[in-house]
Amino acid sequence: MISEKWAVRALRVFLVVLFGVLVVFQTLSLPGGIAYHAQQNPHDANLRWPLTAIAVFLVLCVQVVLVATWQLLTLVQKDRIFTTASLKWVDLIVWAIAAAWLVFAGMLLFVGLNADDPGMPMVLFLVTVGITVLGLLMVVLRALLRQATVLRSDMEAVI
Repeated sequence: MISEKWAVRALRVFLVVLFGVLVVFQTLSLPGGIAYHAQQNPHDANLRWPLTAIAVFLVLCVQVVLVATWQLLTLVQKDRIFTTASLKWVDLIVWAIAAAWLVFAGMLLFVGLNADDPGMPMVLFLVTVGITVLGLLMVVLRALLRQATVLRSDMEAVI
């Protein structure tokens, strides 16, 4: 079985790779792709900047989750994960997920009210439900972390 030490190291490597790829997407791929789409479809040209802002913001939400995860891994390495310091990082993850959910819910409403076929609204609905599940899972895990933190501090007080 893979040890915690190796898992943390591997996760850190992949967090760095993912963060780097997201920076490329955020600064080059998404704005360039949206600009190209606007050039090819003049009737969508007025959506270029709102879509670019939304795309960059959603990538930023993922980047916030990655940074918070990195900080939580640092607390795991220092055996301080069951302290109140970890709760602020989990809160940051929950808020980033909530922000992304608000954006996707808004897009779902906008597209759903203006769509001619159900394809895109269904995709947006699927993503919004997925983000909802992820957000609620993080809220539950935060509650478990809080309980474990209280129990650990109680045990340390006894010892």
